[in-house]
Amino acid sequence: MTEQLRLMAVHAHPDDESSKGAATMAKYVSEGVDVLVVTCTGGERGSVLNPKLQGDPYIEANIHEVRRKEMDEAREILGVSQEWLGFVDSGLPEGDPLPPLPEGCFALEDVDTAAGALVRKIRSFRPQVITTYDENGGYPHPDHIMTHKITMVAFDGAADAEKYPEAEFGPVWQPLKLYYNQGFNRPRTEALHKALLARGLESPYGDWLKRWDEFGGKPRNLTTHVPCADFFETRDKALIAHRTQIDPDGGWFRVPMEIQKEVWPTEEYELSKALVPTSLPEEDLFAGIRDNA
Repeated sequence: MTEQLRLMAVHAHPDDESSKGAATMAKYVSEGVDVLVVTCTGGERGSVLNPKLQGDPYIEANIHEVRRKEMDEAREILGVSQEWLGFVDSGLPEGDPLPPLPEGCFALEDVDTAAGALVRKIRSFRPQVITTYDENGGYPHPDHIMTHKITMVAFDGAADAEKYPEAEFGPVWQPLKLYYNQGFNRPRTEALHKALLARGLESPYGDWLKRWDEFGGKPRNLTTHVPCADFFETRDKALIAHRTQIDPDGGWFRVPMEIQKEVWPTEEYELSKALVPTSLPEEDLFAGIRDNA
């Protein structure tokens, strides 16, 4: 190779990087790829989801600092670099009707202006590949949807010196491929569910699959299956580092590791944009790039 391969993963909150594509990132780090996680918000409005830590007065008073420390630990486990965009968590509105989003939050930022912050990161890091969420955000959290919007604008905008002048945003750079994280897909969920039941084990996915049917979302185009089973343990360690966000005894970890590796040893992506020739399906996010790197 004549040029370092670089992967940028754009996420909404600290912990998203460890629940979406973490094994893929750890795999690429082991191969010498430079991997940068860009986290759009500090996760300040995220609820404490670990029942063992709920009601802790220190955590409640210092959630921003706590989540930054969790992010630092997860980053070290994965071996990636990580930078913040500095926007404020929008929270997940609940109720009927939904309450208005809080003033000044990420989801209410002007899309082009917010994308400019990401353009700076892209032009500085110069990734060939970027991963983010699809138009639904993976799930309809306003920050996830906003992350999708600004990444789509920044992917093209990083190469547009007129929209984002070089004097302010740095020298232009054009990423070559853009992917959506699709690790939570129905084929994977069904395969693990059936494998557990076939072995006489309880499955945590029964209710998930029922809700999938009720939701009726369209199937996604899983273009890219990255083999990364050797890094599933690393993924789980990084996720557990986000102690306020994950219960180590919860459903995330109820599928025995040997079953995961045997039944579904990959993480999935949907190719959204490619400026290099590529043949689908793929097993490598850098397919079509490595030969020219």
